[in-house]
Formats: sequence, C-alpha cells, structure tokens
Amino acid sequence: MEDREAQNAQKPQQQVLQEQLQEEFLKQLDELEVGQLVEGTVVQVGAEQVFIDIGYKSEGRVPLDEFDDVPTLGDQVTVMLLNKETSGGGVSVSKRKADEKAYWKVLKEAFTDKLPVEGKVVRTVKGGFEIRLPGGIRAFNPISKMDIRRIEEPEEYVNMTSKFYVERLYSDNRVNIVLSRRSWLDEEVERRRQEFFETVTIGDTVEGEVKSFTSFGAFIDLGGFDGLLHINDMSWGHATRPKDYVKRGDKIHLKVIRMDAAEKKINLSLRHMSEDPWNSFEAKFHVDDVVKGRVTKLTDFGAFIELEEGIEGLAHISELSWIKHVNHPKEVLNVGDEVETKILDYDVTQGKVSLGLKQVLPNPWEELAGKYPEGMQITRTVKKITNAGAFVELEEGIDAFLHVDDLSWTTKPRSPSEVLEEGQQVDVMVLAIDPQSRNIRVGMKQLADDPWSSLKRAYSQRSVLEGEITNITDFGVFVRVQSGIEGLINKNNLCDPRVEPFEQAVKKIKIGDKIQAIITEINPSRQRLGLSVRELEKKEQRAEMQKYIHDDDDSGTLTLGELLKEKGQS
Repeated sequence: MEDREAQNAQKPQQQVLQEQLQEEFLKQLDELEVGQLVEGTVVQVGAEQVFIDIGYKSEGRVPLDEFDDVPTLGDQVTVMLLNKETSGGGVSVSKRKADEKAYWKVLKEAFTDKLPVEGKVVRTVKGGFEIRLPGGIRAFNPISKMDIRRIEEPEEYVNMTSKFYVERLYSDNRVNIVLSRRSWLDEEVERRRQEFFETVTIGDTVEGEVKSFTSFGAFIDLGGFDGLLHINDMSWGHATRPKDYVKRGDKIHLKVIRMDAAEKKINLSLRHMSEDPWNSFEAKFHVDDVVKGRVTKLTDFGAFIELEEGIEGLAHISELSWIKHVNHPKEVLNVGDEVETKILDYDVTQGKVSLGLKQVLPNPWEELAGKYPEGMQITRTVKKITNAGAFVELEEGIDAFLHVDDLSWTTKPRSPSEVLEEGQQVDVMVLAIDPQSRNIRVGMKQLADDPWSSLKRAYSQRSVLEGEITNITDFGVFVRVQSGIEGLINKNNLCDPRVEPFEQAVKKIKIGDKIQAIITEINPSRQRLGLSVRELEKKEQRAEMQKYIHDDDDSGTLTLGELLKEKGQS
C-alpha cells in the first residue's frame, strides 16, 4: 500500500487521475451482467455502424439499420450488453434487443389493460398482415380484423402506420402476438360518433367523403361513421340518379338536417347549401306566364316539367292537348324535351305549380261551331266502331260520334258493324256541337226525309193501311208499310180470341202476304206504329150494320140480333 502511494507520488497528477477513473469504469463494467440495459452516447455515425460510448475502454458498435432514424452525435441511446469482451477487444451491444426488451413491458401492459399500441404494416402474409412494433417485434393481424369495411385490395394497407389492440401474446408457450386494428377502429369510430352528437347541431355544416351509393342516395363518411345524403336532399330540383350530383371519393360540405343519437342516424343535405329557389318564385313567375321548361318525368297522370333548378311543375294529362285524347304523356312527350308551357296556378307553401301545354296553342274547339254549323252535310272516314255507334274523324284529332239510332229512320241494327266498317267513307249531317264538353254528334239518317213524319201526314189514326207481313212471332205480326216502316199487329189485335185463338189465326197467313189493318197508334218520335185487323173487322161490321139501317127506313126499327140474323141468312 505504501509502495503504491509512493509510486503514485512519483507520477504526474493528471496521469494518476486517469488511471483512477479507468479503474472505476472497469469496476462498474465488472458489475454489469450480460443482457442488462446500458445507457450510452453516440460518438460517431458511420455508413453502416453507429459507435456508442458506454464508459468502457472501447465503444460499442450498433448496425445503422437498428435505428428507425439516423442518430446524431451526442444522442443518448439505450443498448443491451451482449458481451463484455469480444475477440477484437471491444464490447458487444445491441440497440434492437434493448428496444425489444423495453417494449415487452409496454406490450404486456397493453394486453392486460386493453391499451392500443402503434405499429406499421410491413407486408401481406397468408391470411393477413405482418405488423412491425417498436423494438423490431413482429406481430400478425388477420385480414378479417384489419378494417371495419371489406378489404378488396390488401396491398393498399402496406406501409400504413396505425394503432392496434393486442389480442394474444403467447400460444403453446411460444411468442405469438396477434393484433386487431378493427377493434381499435370500432372504438375510435364510436368515440368520434359520440363526439359528433355532442358537438354538432342541426343546421351545422360538416365535411365528409362520399363512400358508397344506393338507389335512394349516398353514404358519406364523417370520420369512420356514416351519414345519409338522401337523393331528395341532393338538389332542390328533381333528382333521379345520385351519381349525377356526387362522385365516390369526393370531399364535400353538407348541412346536417336530422340527427338521432339513439338510432345513431345522421341525415345530410347538399341542396341546403344553397338558397331555396321557392323563396324567390313569385318575383320571377306569375299566373298566365308562358315559360320554357324541360320534361323531367312522365307518369300516368301527367308530366313533370322543370322551369329552373328546384322549381318543378306538373302538366296534368288533361292539359297536354286540345284535340288529342292522350292515354299517357309519353304519346306526346319525352323526358328531356324542351317545351313551352303556361303557368295555370301555383302554391309556394306546398311547392306546387300547375302547368298547361295546350294553353300555349289556339283552342280549335272554339272555332268548330263556325266551321261546322248544324245541318252541314260532310263526307268523312269512320275511325272506330263501338257497340253504341261509330266515331267519325271530323279533322285531325277531332272526332264526331255517329250514334246507332242515327244510322236509319226505319231499321236499328244489332251492331253498327253490320252497316259500317272502319276506314269507310260516309256521308253525314252535323247534328250538334258542344265545345265545352267537346262533343260533336252527326247522323246518317238525317240526310233523308223522315218517313215517319211523311206517314203521319198521310195517315191519321183509325185510317186503314195495307202492308206486307215480314215476321210472325208469339206476340204478334210485323207488317212493312210505305218507306220501309214496320208496324206491329199485337196478337190480341189480330183476331177475337173468343172466336178464334191467335195460334189458329196465324196458320191462315204467311210472310209476304198482303194484309189490311187499322192504325191504332202512330208515334214518329218513338217510331211506333200500332195496327189492328180486329178493329178493321169491327169497323166493317159497323159499316154493314149502318147500311141496313139506312136502306129500310119504313120497315120499322130492327134489333142488332135481327140484323145479324138477316145478314146471316143472306
């Protein structure tokens, strides 16, 4: 001891201090164990290695690729002691193993306490992704637990840095780290959604990304959770295709118009980002204005016409044409047609406009009465035949009706098709025109004199008339007289049933026989002619009786019985 002190006394003081420090460092180094974490300082950065001073006679060398970022001189670095003495006389250390050992504590806490960890997707593997965690620790994330949505292109996730939940650390006593990014996303989305409902109110403007489309609108990503942009809220006008207004991936600003925290529903509006055009409607449009518009939709009951974006009116099917009977608007209009129309009425509070296309054109019905006065004779084409009559085309789009009763004065066919054909040219007379009800009547029989009126003038009731038997039925006999008029001899008027039954009497006559009878009824308005043979016989009997009475004034008075007896003897 004394000798060392004596030796030290002979050395320079600075050299003694250095030797003491070296002995102290070596003593500290001897106290370290392999696998222990040691703090060091970066003293040199090479092309492939980083030199770190841990207080030993030589620096530790760490490969540069063990650093996430290139370090700078003076940086403090934690490394793991691997070997105190290498063959080269140096000390072996590792930053990667130090980081791994330090991070395992964090990893275990994350697994136990369900805390998220951050990692980077380095590549795709069978069934999922390989994730690199701090410390170079490798973990696996199944593809089914990578995202909330269905993954179409796994490569898109490579090099993504994200947070994950640790679902497993070991399996079969081996390290087998399994992560779930989806669990973290679910929790994050719920947190953002909750924050949205707490901070956003109806009427606020929010930004979102167009995520997907449906037939009724588009879903907007508001940060992991969706809001619905309904097709009716895309435009003030008539919207039919969501893709006409937004594109997938677009970032757009929208108004929040409805929120339901319990149902987690959010409704958004694109049209409310601009002013409602109905607010200025009355400043631009008035009743009876003729305006231009575009046909946007055709329905069974009419056509919708857009006057400007957000202002749409309805032209009812009855307002499309003055003359044409329109069964469906597609007969005269197509979607996209530019048309002129007149404003008939509107209701701003309900956003309704009534339009008319025919009102832009002259009404031909107002001129018809002058063009076709009653009594005018014309030749026209039969357009359509019905059970009640036929439609005759007066001019394009305007038909007159020829009733079956106006075909003939004397006959009534069972169906108009017995005497008419579609496309046939016929001579008719205009009988009546009613522009209000758009009704025109014409007749064929009116072109000839009414034989019933002629018959009425020629014969009075109780006159004797001769005709030809045309039909014999159970209820009487039909007789054709002048001008083709048919009269009926009722069965009780053919003979006296007390003298001879009807069935026996009709055996004495046949179709084609000439027969005389008295007119019992003549009614032109109802086209009825009643005849009676029985009355004719009575009339003849009375005439015969009267003859006997006047022939013998001096013979005294004869009774009816004596007269008939005498007539019988003669």
